[in-house]
Amino acid sequence: MVASPPVVESSSRLGLLRRSPSFGYLFLATAGSSFGTYLAAVALTVSVYDATRSGTWVAALLIADFLPIVLIGLLLGPLVDRLSRRRLMIGSDLVRCGVFAALPFVHSPGAIVALAAVSGVATGFFHPAANAGLPNLVEDEDLTNANSLLQTVETLALMVGPVIAGLMLAVWPPSVPYAVNAVTFLVSAVLVARIPAARLQSEEPVTNGHWRDVADGVRLVLTSRPLRTVVVVWNVVVIGAAAVNVAEVIFAKQDLDAGNVGFGVLVAASGIGLALGSFLAAPALGKVGLRRHYIGSIALMGVGWGAAAISDSIWLAVPFVIGGAAGNGAAAVCNRLLVQRGAPDQYRGRALATIMSTNYAVAGLAMAAAGVLTDRYGARTIWIAAGVVYLFGALVAVVMTRWLPVRRDEEREAIELSAESAVAGLANGNGHAPDEELADVPSASGLERIARLFEEIEERRAVEARRSG
Repeated sequence: MVASPPVVESSSRLGLLRRSPSFGYLFLATAGSSFGTYLAAVALTVSVYDATRSGTWVAALLIADFLPIVLIGLLLGPLVDRLSRRRLMIGSDLVRCGVFAALPFVHSPGAIVALAAVSGVATGFFHPAANAGLPNLVEDEDLTNANSLLQTVETLALMVGPVIAGLMLAVWPPSVPYAVNAVTFLVSAVLVARIPAARLQSEEPVTNGHWRDVADGVRLVLTSRPLRTVVVVWNVVVIGAAAVNVAEVIFAKQDLDAGNVGFGVLVAASGIGLALGSFLAAPALGKVGLRRHYIGSIALMGVGWGAAAISDSIWLAVPFVIGGAAGNGAAAVCNRLLVQRGAPDQYRGRALATIMSTNYAVAGLAMAAAGVLTDRYGARTIWIAAGVVYLFGALVAVVMTRWLPVRRDEEREAIELSAESAVAGLANGNGHAPDEELADVPSASGLERIARLFEEIEERRAVEARRSG
């Protein structure tokens, strides 16, 4: 009897969709809703601009899209941990489905912007809930690949969605992309509903009252080394990203004299680079480790966009943009891993929401400044400055990741120990890692010391409760 050939698909990278059906549902939901989102974003912009012929109204639309994410992260982040993440994600999808189902019947620019803000609120809940629940859907050894695949499919949606939107708008009114997007959100809700609620939320939520939870989320981001690394490093990087995005169209059309086609080519090059960097991040992380990969990816952003800035033709700039964008995609996967492993499940949602809100806030302010500076100094100068900002961000990453071992087999323990230490600081009521108390137990391993510390805290609370009683 001839033996059947071995099945290799289940152990391949995409085989993760089969090994973890719950992750497969999230992957498909992300692919569909991301495509619809970028499709509808173009239609929204066209609708508002055609109705007003005003850049101010377009800016209002963009602000309405990301400002709710900032406010949710700062004020409502703990809800991502306290409420059922599955219900939160399904509710967010249904709200966004309703928004885009209603948009074909809305013609006032003010009403369009208001509905975009409602959609932004729903997005502000969906993404932290999805990213916070992801580590519970896959085995830890598959987490890097899972993040890489999600980041890749989101990037591909960014590449394809606007192109399809342009073709659709050449034939149909914006109501058609709106309707398509509404369907993608409905499909996403159905797919998320197939994920068991317990898979997205493995531990009981911790709450001390809403505003105390908000404060704890901020303290956790500031005291957990992995989270603090992301919030500091990426807030530097997004300044450069804001400058690149604002000046890109002027750089292509004026400095490179490439016209609208050249601008489209640069945007496409960024998409290709993001997809490559995201997809290749998993095998690269397995070879060089998180610390070196993170620093190197951000440095690649600086070299790529800096070299593109001094290029004298569109075709010379394109490969450098692809390289810089690849660094961006790779670094984004590192950010996800640091946050997902750097915060326990009970706190992960509020940590993600807090970090996202700071990133969006910094990006918004940086875009406003970049617009003024581009008009004054020119797009090429701003791109050169962005490259310098990225390189500075890589230096900041060198400093901020000093705690992270270079050896790959020690990374996970170091991240988990830092996370548990920061949570112990919250439980101890001071918001700081209790290094002095840990030092009193020199014979124990790091995790054992944290466990003993928790036991001591619980014993103290029990004694205080008996005294007060």
